[in-house]
Amino acid sequence: MSLLQKMFGKRRKQTRPYCAALIAAAGSSTRYGGENKLLQPLDGIPVLVRTLLAIDSAQGIDEIIIAAREDELLHDAELCKAFGIRKPVKVIVGGATRTESVLRAALEASSEAEFFAVQDGARPLVTPALIDEVIAAAWTHLAAAPAIPVRDTIKVAHNALVEAQKYGAVNVAGSSRAENYTHIPDYTLSPDAKYVHITTNNTIYGTRWDHIPDTGDVPLVADMSSNILSEVYDVRKFGVIYAGAQKNVAPAGVVILIVREDLLGRALPITPKVMDFAKLAAADSMLNTPNCFGIYVAGLTFKWIKAQGGVAALEARNIEKAKLLYDYLDESKLFTGTAQKRDRSRMNVTFVTGDAALDAKFVKEAAAQGLVNLKGHRIVGGMRASIYNAMPVEGVQKLVDFMKQFETEN
Repeated sequence: MSLLQKMFGKRRKQTRPYCAALIAAAGSSTRYGGENKLLQPLDGIPVLVRTLLAIDSAQGIDEIIIAAREDELLHDAELCKAFGIRKPVKVIVGGATRTESVLRAALEASSEAEFFAVQDGARPLVTPALIDEVIAAAWTHLAAAPAIPVRDTIKVAHNALVEAQKYGAVNVAGSSRAENYTHIPDYTLSPDAKYVHITTNNTIYGTRWDHIPDTGDVPLVADMSSNILSEVYDVRKFGVIYAGAQKNVAPAGVVILIVREDLLGRALPITPKVMDFAKLAAADSMLNTPNCFGIYVAGLTFKWIKAQGGVAALEARNIEKAKLLYDYLDESKLFTGTAQKRDRSRMNVTFVTGDAALDAKFVKEAAAQGLVNLKGHRIVGGMRASIYNAMPVEGVQKLVDFMKQFETEN
């Protein structure tokens, strides 16, 4: 039977079609530096196996054909046995391209196959329920593909995760997503990790790391965009620190980058030149025309910080400002802080009234008093007071006074 006959032949009258899953797993992992990303552990289980377990659990799948690298045929077959894949599995040599691998797998499918479910081995988050939904839709419409709406929380809070997955396997050591990111989560670090990444301050949800994780010999990478120079850090505890300058330093368009020297020269071959730290260092950060005005403003800011008494003096002031606002929130009967007390940000104070209409009224009336940009991020809603280095204590006091007045009147 030809491939076209298999794909478009007459459907039999039965409750559901015989469906073969075709798994494309023969890629060269060029973007991953040549090391097979499918065999990298995702929470202790290889990426490919997680994909296969989902396929195996789908009721609409009858057999599985894996198009793999020639040198990994036996290994992939052994993985199926080791992790208890129950459905019939055939491992074949894949092609030079994804299309060729899928075609080869289709030709190896049983003559009973009426539908093919094509899945990349590197897509381990697919669910059995989604697979069955797609098969059911294909049975009705002859072909189907899933389309899943992207939520704002994924777009904003998981950008770093999504981008990192382009370069290698990513392990989420801890997450407070189930609690709407209201606190810094408990975490379990992988001892074999290449690096550990944290964001020291979350501007959207108003949380902050109150301690620096001990990662041992594993380099710690920190995004400090929203709280750099607002408190004292021992930079020796970090492998890489990077920060957009737009919060506490200069206009958008300047990035501060601190890299431990022994970490230079480790970029993957696919890393863009302007993101290769070794090349940036060798060119004195001038691989391209720098943002001269932004750097000039940064210089002025650094002089201002020194005149204030340095970062330590700013940290003391920031603690005072945050305490002033949080103390009122804790005693207020109208306003409630959204971040858990232990992990409250000193830069971004998020709060709500519990009534969206009242929140909107507060933001409008506050603006009339010169207290602007208090509307919370669209994901969280409510209000957010961003009290960065440049905000004086007097500005926070004015906000608190207005909040007290608003509470009295509402």
